[in-house]
Amino acid sequence: MRPTSYTVSFLVVLKNTLKRIQSTTLACLLFLVLLLTSKQLEMTMMGHVLIQLPLLVVCGWLVTPSLPSRLESAIEKYNEYGIPGILIVIFTVLFWMLPRSLDAALASPFMEFTKFVTLPTLIGIPLALSWPLLTPVAKGFVIGNLLSMLAVLGWLYTQAPIRLCNYYLINQQQQVGNLLLAITAGIALYFTLKCFFFDKNLEVGAL
Repeated sequence: MRPTSYTVSFLVVLKNTLKRIQSTTLACLLFLVLLLTSKQLEMTMMGHVLIQLPLLVVCGWLVTPSLPSRLESAIEKYNEYGIPGILIVIFTVLFWMLPRSLDAALASPFMEFTKFVTLPTLIGIPLALSWPLLTPVAKGFVIGNLLSMLAVLGWLYTQAPIRLCNYYLINQQQQVGNLLLAITAGIALYFTLKCFFFDKNLEVGAL
């Protein structure tokens, strides 16, 4: 007996719903783990900058599929071509890349709370909603901007003769700087190989 169109539609809806539940559950669990281990991660600059901050962004990205469709539609009206959302992402990233912002999060409970709220909601969610709407040129700009910011920050951390973050030693600062430069080089190499060697027909918009 062949399944009816209603049965197929029901199965598709059920599959999508389960995916959303799994994504939301994973985001909540990850957020809870980051909240419980915040003190341990923040004891080192590497744990703070390279583990906690990116994973908070991932929490926002994971929870995005579970947003109500009405809310997504309302946001999309003001997010033409994804540009307003990406601008929010860029300015929020710039703020949390400042060494003073890291110090403020460690010194002030309010700033710590702000960090845990803004990274998922002002970077993760807008990035997930805006990325599919961007044109290939805009995606290339975002990737290039990200690489340049990481490179500059990495160079600054490695070359600064003084501590930029008062709560971390200069050797931790240099370690994070070297890792940021390595990550930047790795990302740049990945996109270079993917564009010029693995798939010559690949467009930036397919990333």
